[in-house]
Amino acid sequence: MEKTKQFVVWGLGRFGSSVAVTLADMGHEVLGIDNNEEVVQNMADRLTHVVVSETVDENVVKSLGLRNFDAAVIAIGELEPSLLCCMLLKEAGLHKIVAKASSAIHGKMLKKLGATSVIYPERDMGRRVGHSLGYTNILDFVELSDDIVLVEIDAPQDAVGRNLIELDVRRKYGVNVVAVKHPDKRTEISMDPRKPLQEKDVLVLIGSQESISRLRNEL
Repeated sequence: MEKTKQFVVWGLGRFGSSVAVTLADMGHEVLGIDNNEEVVQNMADRLTHVVVSETVDENVVKSLGLRNFDAAVIAIGELEPSLLCCMLLKEAGLHKIVAKASSAIHGKMLKKLGATSVIYPERDMGRRVGHSLGYTNILDFVELSDDIVLVEIDAPQDAVGRNLIELDVRRKYGVNVVAVKHPDKRTEISMDPRKPLQEKDVLVLIGSQESISRLRNEL
């Protein structure tokens, strides 16, 4: 059984509240902090603890005993409070700090101040939507790194009736099929490679952007 962890999420806007509620629903203890009393009240029944804090300062960090938490999520939109929060949490001894950034410069500053991971929700979602729209048969697109992507595509018409051994996409394109989603909503993580693909199957692939593009163009 997964060990229960303690998280602090500072900033309960749309992004922060989504992260906080997801962690709480997974059974973890979550402390939510925001400067908006109404927002905090709305989250009171969803999280383990909630706190209204008008300012980001050292006294708040000390009074809440945040050094004992497993990780922190900084979801503050404004630059200065975000950077100050990162610095204070790092000084408090938190080893894992995930911070939201609104720009590349913001992200670099957070990294300098001790953030172990920086995410760009608007940019990443924009790329995801753009790729899904730009490629007609890509249903979902997730960047795992600068080059490696996870995509879902409709099984090409030429692939229907053929199996994974016959398609041999790993050798031909350097792409791995990690799952196959069937029309009846079943998902096979380790599908029998000798089993023919069906009409309307969805392939979940992992590989470089270049290799995924080649596969799309040639299959």
